[in-house]
Amino acid sequence: MTIVTNSEIETVHEGENLGRTLVPGSVVALYGELGAGKTTFTSGLAAGLGVGMYVSSPTFTIVNEYLGAVPLFHFDLYRLEGESELFDIGWDDYLERGGVCVVEWSEKVSGAFPAETITVRLENLVGNKRRIEIVGS
Repeated sequence: MTIVTNSEIETVHEGENLGRTLVPGSVVALYGELGAGKTTFTSGLAAGLGVGMYVSSPTFTIVNEYLGAVPLFHFDLYRLEGESELFDIGWDDYLERGGVCVVEWSEKVSGAFPAETITVRLENLVGNKRRIEIVGS
């Protein structure tokens, strides 16, 4: 499915729509350049999961955990070198904890994802417009 959003609010709304469909154990791999809207989309996804907290990018902490009806584990792998570093921080444990894992900069660790991973590609268009392609939901 491909969607074009015209504002940040619409990008959040599309994330929320996806979030409502996710179940414990879901993995969402986000792809997109810096500023493509990955964290904005994730904030909507969190709302769809029932997370009532502000979602921020975990660039410096690698992963932020949010409690909701289904826990959200939000990864930003920008600073990681590869899959071995992801496993060093306990990736397998996160997969088994019964939450939803959302991963920014997924291209760095694409071999670490389960087969049923949902892929979301975000692309900057003009201004606040974004193209969002969702595969696997």
